[in-house]
Amino acid sequence: MTVTATSVDESDQVNPLAPAPRRAWLARLLPALAAALFGVLLYISFPPRTLWWLALPAFAGFGWVLRGRSWKAGLGLGYLFGLGFLLPLLVWTGVEVGPGPWIALVVIEAVFVALVGAGVAAVSRLPGWPVWAAALWIAGEAARARAPFNGFPWGKIAFGQADGVFLPFAAVGGTPVLGFAVVLCGFGLFEIVRLAVGRRRTRAVQRSAAAVALLSVAVPVVGALAARPLVSDKAENGTVTVAVIQGNVPRAGLDFNSQRRAVLDYHARETERLAAEIKAGKAAKPDFVLWPENSSDIDPFANPDARTVIDTAAKAIGAPISVGGVVERDGKLLNEQILWDPVKGPLQTYDKRQIQPFGEYLPLRSMIGAINSDWTSMVRQDFSRGSKPGVFTIDGTKVGLAACYEAAFDWAVRDTVTDGAQMITVPSNNATFDRSEMTYQQLAMSRVRAVEHSRTVTVPVTSGVSAIIMPDGTITQKTGMFVADSLVQKVPLRSSETPATRLGILPEIALVLIAAGGLGWAIGAGVRKRQAAPAR
Repeated sequence: MTVTATSVDESDQVNPLAPAPRRAWLARLLPALAAALFGVLLYISFPPRTLWWLALPAFAGFGWVLRGRSWKAGLGLGYLFGLGFLLPLLVWTGVEVGPGPWIALVVIEAVFVALVGAGVAAVSRLPGWPVWAAALWIAGEAARARAPFNGFPWGKIAFGQADGVFLPFAAVGGTPVLGFAVVLCGFGLFEIVRLAVGRRRTRAVQRSAAAVALLSVAVPVVGALAARPLVSDKAENGTVTVAVIQGNVPRAGLDFNSQRRAVLDYHARETERLAAEIKAGKAAKPDFVLWPENSSDIDPFANPDARTVIDTAAKAIGAPISVGGVVERDGKLLNEQILWDPVKGPLQTYDKRQIQPFGEYLPLRSMIGAINSDWTSMVRQDFSRGSKPGVFTIDGTKVGLAACYEAAFDWAVRDTVTDGAQMITVPSNNATFDRSEMTYQQLAMSRVRAVEHSRTVTVPVTSGVSAIIMPDGTITQKTGMFVADSLVQKVPLRSSETPATRLGILPEIALVLIAAGGLGWAIGAGVRKRQAAPAR
């Protein structure tokens, strides 16, 4: 297997009859093609497919391509791997705005993967290199989750593992530990194969490397099994009956915002339909009702007609409703969740904190406007950020809120739990992205969050897929896409904290430090090797 990462001379031995220029060209082309294809394989492991295990051969192949290469080669091959992975994964970002923003996003995000590739190539000669390499991948994810424009964590390896055997690691150390286990196992698989076919090492070195390779595979698998007791769907603080409303939108696309009263009416209508079913004894009465993000794009504080529609729906079902509204207050535009009581009206609010660049605000507005005025017309006014964690107290039940895009960010979900949330809701609006894979990718994130914090997670979405997820990550009910529907279910409340919740950011910091240590060792070894080389 080592022949794939060999020099041109070794390629000559494979096919001595081929012309030298052609052999040199193939030696450069094949690793590049393989890197891109293994990136595509990683994409295929993500939802809506349940082929989570394909992440292992994808990383095994990535390790194969990078092993023994220079950091410069690793940079290029890593970039191609990133393109192969992110181009299809993020195609939904161009559904309504064309390929330009999609390609620009991928071109930028793949730079982080390129830097990881350079680092993996550098540490690939070190003893125990799968550990250093896997930590480097997580360090790259940590960087992507923070920059540019406050980060874009979409495509974290953990988010492709909602159906996988490694999922319990989410409860151990969150998405960084879950992702590390998967990547380590993939690199370990390659190392086992590499050692099995290689015969050039001394017996002592071979044994040491083989032990590391086997542990790289065994520890993640055994660790995942050992972490299973952390995953539970049993109630600790009783149960509540929740109703998730999906009202649908008149039509998909960016112009759903021009249909604002229609969207509000659709959600009120579905709520009133459910109220009629409850009255007829066909459905259980909920303790509270959850509407999606942007279910009322008309400010109910400024528009009496919107307030009347919400009031009527709340009174019909006889329970508080968490309404997703677009609100202007003190000159600020806010993406806000409003707890609306059928008797007292609005009681509590939560303002979205992690807002989406180019969707809810426009970075570098003047520069982008000079390049393309269409962008500034689509995002006429920037949303402002909230500053406090979202936890609604509804008849004694504490419900954490992570609005749509926030579900991708570790901190934005975790601090609702540390603030006392006994369950979590992720109100979302995916109407902009039509029938793309985006909604399934986001649903998988919520499943990982359920296990990470051992909480029931509800996902009310304007146009689908809405769902109810148990604390063990199991989806018990879900809707179709672009249909009006409601989900009613008794769900468990929990207050205990998983190790992941208690440890917070510490596992990620530890893995970044491990990556830095491995990279420093590799750089130091390279410097010493050059210094020891005889002058020519």
